Amino acid sequence: AGKAQRLSQEERDQLLPHLRNAQWTEVVGRDAIYKEFLFKDFNQAFGFMSRVALQAEKMDHHPEWFNVYNKVQITLSTHDCGGLSQRDITLATFIEQAAVF
Repeated sequence: AGKAQRLSQEERDQLLPHLRNAQWTEVVGRDAIYKEFLFKDFNQAFGFMSRVALQAEKMDHHPEWFNVYNKVQITLSTHDCGGLSQRDITLATFIEQAAVF
């Protein structure tokens, strides 16, 4: 897949509003995006995490995440380039689809 490139300002202006509309926020002091998901129960949260994990493995791009019962907190950033890349946008878009039951 080659080395990830950090998003340019033009790419950010084009790509981030869609994610902001879906309640993703930019992490203060870090070039990353974050969102918290709430599910009915642990089973639903874990099912969501399983779907995201399979896609992340296919992409070789893994989220930072934290789960307690029905809550899943996700932070996305690309370590290879030290900030947001197209990989983060692609994974966030998949995550949005995976969160719909």
